[in-house]
Amino acid sequence: MDRSPDRIILHLDMDAFFASIEVRDDPRLAGRPVIIGHPGPRGVVATCSYEARRFGVRSAMPSVTAARLCPDAVWLPSRISSYTDETARIRGILDDVSPLVEPLSIDEAFVDLTGLASDLDAGMETARSLKRRILDERRLSASVGVAPNKFLAKVASDLEKPDGRTRLAVADVPTKLWPLPVERLWGVGPRTAQPLRGAGIDTIGAVLRAPRDRLAAIVGERLASHLRALAAGEDDRPVEPDREAKSISEERTYAQDLTTEDAIDRELLARAEGVARQLRREGLVARTVRLKVRIADFTTWIRAHTLPEATDLAEPLLAAAREILRSRTPLGGRGVRLLGLGVSNLEPARHGQSALFEDPDVARARRAARAADLVRDKLGERAVVRARLLE
Repeated sequence: MDRSPDRIILHLDMDAFFASIEVRDDPRLAGRPVIIGHPGPRGVVATCSYEARRFGVRSAMPSVTAARLCPDAVWLPSRISSYTDETARIRGILDDVSPLVEPLSIDEAFVDLTGLASDLDAGMETARSLKRRILDERRLSASVGVAPNKFLAKVASDLEKPDGRTRLAVADVPTKLWPLPVERLWGVGPRTAQPLRGAGIDTIGAVLRAPRDRLAAIVGERLASHLRALAAGEDDRPVEPDREAKSISEERTYAQDLTTEDAIDRELLARAEGVARQLRREGLVARTVRLKVRIADFTTWIRAHTLPEATDLAEPLLAAAREILRSRTPLGGRGVRLLGLGVSNLEPARHGQSALFEDPDVARARRAARAADLVRDKLGERAVVRARLLE
């Protein structure tokens, strides 16, 4: 047993998060290979169930490849608003466990249990109760890793997926960490892995066995020091609960090009609605709007516009996107393959502190948006839909 480690860090990773939500909401999908994404020739797999993964389907795989590997899969479109709502509910459960929670993405987070659990074994008991609560309250499964630092906790949560609960102490590093492929180290992507493997450094243990100067000659002195520290199980980065969102965005790639002004504008409205709802959900307003447009030959424009006032409403976001599209995106009648809308320059919304002479139309729009949010939170995303966005 480990006694009083310096830190006790838990990493939670929801199992096949998007697909699991779909199966929970429609039990007829249980046991079937489910793929979230668009099955068309331009589609990409967002994620998939473990049943689909057994056929070799993976995230970011072209849909045509996934369809060939798993011809009997059930394809579903992404319901990102439902997934982010679920994330918020799971975050509430994590906040009950510790005040130090650092979200990594929509489906994973670090939780600092230092001072709350006496040792790694106590941390494992916390992990057990956390998994049970998520299963009981949200009917979803998660894999959890418990370790003395963030890197080892992240590795641990991946070792026994799905529905795993794994303890990884520094003493376990030689047996559990060193045999793993070198790509499991943070900082080793495909471009870095290629020269490392070419030099015979194909596992994490091999990083430590390689002479320091040889490793530095391959990846540079700074990255070499970073990789050696991780390979030794060392990682002193703190759990950062107050990391502020720097941007929020939505984008879609279309199976068929958007070729009419009405179709493009309708999709702009849908993206503006989604981004505005996410802003309100996080209690933020945005001052800069960013539009991303890609056409069939992959020519891509990314343009930004700064608003006179920060907002969390769809209408100003849409107006800015329309202006960017009209004046700064030379489509020349060509169809749109990808359309994205994002916001940045975020700041906290000042609820209840409206400007003294706030525009009555803006005030009404804000009340209507918040009322619609309440209905969606209770009855689901499709409970309130703009008439123009109805199928």
